[in-house]
Amino acid sequence: MNLFLALASAMVLGSADFVGGLATKHARAAVVVCWSNTAGLLTALVFAGILSHGGTSWSEAVWGGLAGLCGSLGAILLYHALANGVMSLVAPTTAAAAAALPVIAGVLSGDRLTGLAVIGVLCALASVLLVSLSGDDSDGSADRRKMARSVGFALLAGAGFGLFFVLLAHTPSDSSLWPLVWARCASLTLLLILGLVRRTSLRLPATPARLALLSGVLDMGSSILFLIAVKAGSLAIVGLLSSLYPVSTVLLARFVLKERIRTVQHVGVVLALGSVLLLAWS
Repeated sequence: MNLFLALASAMVLGSADFVGGLATKHARAAVVVCWSNTAGLLTALVFAGILSHGGTSWSEAVWGGLAGLCGSLGAILLYHALANGVMSLVAPTTAAAAAALPVIAGVLSGDRLTGLAVIGVLCALASVLLVSLSGDDSDGSADRRKMARSVGFALLAGAGFGLFFVLLAHTPSDSSLWPLVWARCASLTLLLILGLVRRTSLRLPATPARLALLSGVLDMGSSILFLIAVKAGSLAIVGLLSSLYPVSTVLLARFVLKERIRTVQHVGVVLALGSVLLLAWS
């Protein structure tokens, strides 16, 4: 069940990224993220009120708030890297870093992996890299300094996303969803402050507004599934499987937008499926 919830978290998160990507085709990414975070906060409040037993605590607020700030910083760094760096390097590097950090943290905190699980982990990391490759060869003339800068920002962005998973896993309660509420409060506060500093208008046309709100609901749904799974399972395994979200994003782009999937991405999808089977068997 924990494996299933972690995979469901990844699929829902990939869907959220897909829908959010559609919204950013018609509006500024920073504004879309603010709308998405608002919808996520409302969703978290509803589910926390229904599913959580009792109120919240300061420790949940601290851990959840730190997780939200790390996730927001990861998103800001990712957009900066995509806008100013080599895109074909940014996407796979960010995804791989976000997948690797929970595995490292889980092992350091005492999670034990069998031989099959180690092979599954390696297959999953490789699949994230392969599936995320966009095939954009326009950066062939980019100099080494620009490539190094792209990789640096991508690693930092991935670390932000990975820390979001790790910090949520260390929230004290096994039955509360309130840390997700605090995470969204901190995230939305940071984004609104940045918007005020930059004097960014938060208005959105109807279509991207609906897409942004849907993206926020899906994103929070993914976080809820992850938090439930990681409280009863291994951080290394649950965090890794939850990071397979590029698979569903690529598949949705293929079947909804009719985008072409490269051979290397097909290999990545197969590796992802193989990693799940290995982890489940182990």
